[in-house]
Amino acid sequence: MKRVLVLGGTGDGLAIARGLPAGHVYSLAGLGRVPADLACSVRVGGFGGIDGLVRYLRDERIALVVDATHPYAAQMSRHAHAACASAHVPLWAVRRPAWQPQAGDDWRDAPDWRGIVERIGSYRRPLFTLGREPLAHLDEIPASQHWTIRCLDAHPGNARATIVDARGPFDLDGERALFDAAGVDVVISKNSGGRATEAKLAVARERGLAVVMLARPVLPDAHRTFDDAASALDALTHWLHTSEQ
Repeated sequence: MKRVLVLGGTGDGLAIARGLPAGHVYSLAGLGRVPADLACSVRVGGFGGIDGLVRYLRDERIALVVDATHPYAAQMSRHAHAACASAHVPLWAVRRPAWQPQAGDDWRDAPDWRGIVERIGSYRRPLFTLGREPLAHLDEIPASQHWTIRCLDAHPGNARATIVDARGPFDLDGERALFDAAGVDVVISKNSGGRATEAKLAVARERGLAVVMLARPVLPDAHRTFDDAASALDALTHWLHTSEQ
């Protein structure tokens, strides 16, 4: 049997894992919920860098790796690329297309955290949808601002920060309610692509609010690249079927 390792942590990764039978592996970094309804094995935690991943691929006799990590999980994608090259294991990747600005959008690109801070200096009620990164900067919030930070798990805030723990998908009505409750006047987002978290962009467009968009990292090439989980799973199912003949 040729074993597949899916590097997940996204809805795309989970959708692929749900299509895998027993004997294959779905890997999570351990930051989100661990699915309990998969036929394949679930592995939680890091690999110990590139060398550790190479050892894992060889020890577990992995014949194909599917990188379905988040578009901003650049280090894991780079490690996967290097490890697969070293272990001579093919690498496939799901590369979700980035969102594109539409008529009425006011997007301001930012290359990094420093760029984000520079672009939101004139605003009072920013909404951060970057995950955990803003939590490391709670002590740096200007007296003129109150941050709303949405991430997956509950964390304590402070006098100038409200932490909202929520997991997508998010709809328009829910996003409108959040914007109203928090008094949002600017949105800070990763350009993650996909539909699960896109509603915030539509609400910002409705209200004429600026969106500061963190630039996507450059990811390494893969042997095959797919735009979505469905096409990746179709190709993977075909690959598994033909490899068993």
